[in-house]
Amino acid sequence: MKNTSYRMRLVDSLLDRKLQGKGAVLVEGPKWCGKTTTAAQKAASALKLGDVGVFRQSRQIAEMNPALLLEGAAPRLIDEWQTIPELWDSVRSEVDERNAFGQFILTGSAVPVPTEQLLHTGTGRITRLMMRTMTLFESGESNGTISLKDLFESPEQIFAECSIDIEQLAFLVCRGGWPQATFQKGHLALDQAFDYFDAIVASDISRVDGVKRSPERTRTLMRSYARHQGASVNYSVIATDMQANEGNAPDIDTVASYISALKKIFVVEDLPAWNPNLRSKAAIRTSDTRYFVDSSIGVAALGIGPKDFLNDLNSFGLFFETLAVRDLRVFAETMDGSLYHYRDSNGLECDAVLHCRNGSYGLIEIKLGGDTAIEDGAKNLHALEKIIDTTRMSAPSFKMVLIGVGKYAYRRKDGVYVVPIGCLKP
Repeated sequence: MKNTSYRMRLVDSLLDRKLQGKGAVLVEGPKWCGKTTTAAQKAASALKLGDVGVFRQSRQIAEMNPALLLEGAAPRLIDEWQTIPELWDSVRSEVDERNAFGQFILTGSAVPVPTEQLLHTGTGRITRLMMRTMTLFESGESNGTISLKDLFESPEQIFAECSIDIEQLAFLVCRGGWPQATFQKGHLALDQAFDYFDAIVASDISRVDGVKRSPERTRTLMRSYARHQGASVNYSVIATDMQANEGNAPDIDTVASYISALKKIFVVEDLPAWNPNLRSKAAIRTSDTRYFVDSSIGVAALGIGPKDFLNDLNSFGLFFETLAVRDLRVFAETMDGSLYHYRDSNGLECDAVLHCRNGSYGLIEIKLGGDTAIEDGAKNLHALEKIIDTTRMSAPSFKMVLIGVGKYAYRRKDGVYVVPIGCLKP
């Protein structure tokens, strides 16, 4: 079922690995991120329930014997599986019956199936794989000359050139990593995020759990979220923002309900706090940092475009940070790692910490570019390194300032790597 025009994804290798260790894999993530296309590359047969005719016939078969729908060469792709929820339990039972790995791949809408419709969790039989929008390396904008994995080996020197300029970066932040958009140019590419935003507001946020939510209130909340990207604001701040547009502030429970719904359909994905062992007595701030799963969603929420960023570099930097965090999250997962942020009561911050399962980690500051910003980022990294208790945990494997605009990747005399995002790969 391979597509000759398929653009390789970093999640491909993770899907291979999951299939080798579990009977079934559920690929989940934001809609339009390419879940079905990627799964189809690995599948030997498929049941595509998104086709109305196929769904109607399959619905009738499922009422009699859903196991019949699972017949076919393995791994068998069950696309839009949630339209027939009982298939989940049938897959679990079939995995037990076959006692073999790599039997099924499940994909579908980002809107989840209520747990009460499922008899079993699937634990031990069905594993989950998170898929995000495309990184700049996957879409071809990054030349991939600097590897994050290599930085963990602390090379004495690195060097690479980046061709992404500020105008192109502004466009990429607004376009996002939607696969279809990466094959398009100009306004057609930018339209994808706006169409996605409209779908979320008009229907998806209410389809999550059957709770009717106001499209206008959703728009207002997402605009507030866009303004607070990269910050650890609480729900009361967002409620106050919404009051300026609605006249009356929604209560905290209402804000929480809307944000919870957006998380369930993978629209927002906050970054958790990192908790290292410290020499300092500073209290670590444990609240999450607010981010959309893709920078273009915030762009669409605010109704802006590339030219707006060129006239407002402060906002540009915040949205670039969202793009960079997305790429780093994807890279981290291919390296058996996770991404975090750091903030403490003394005001010391680190935008991203890539922490691997083996205990090694890298400290990363994200800056749009410029000598002053790079210098500030390096100072933060050194300050954080100094308060980490290396008698109780390892020292950082590397310190890096990840920039949006800059011609060269290099290592400074103080050991900090400066790497344009247009050079980075996992």
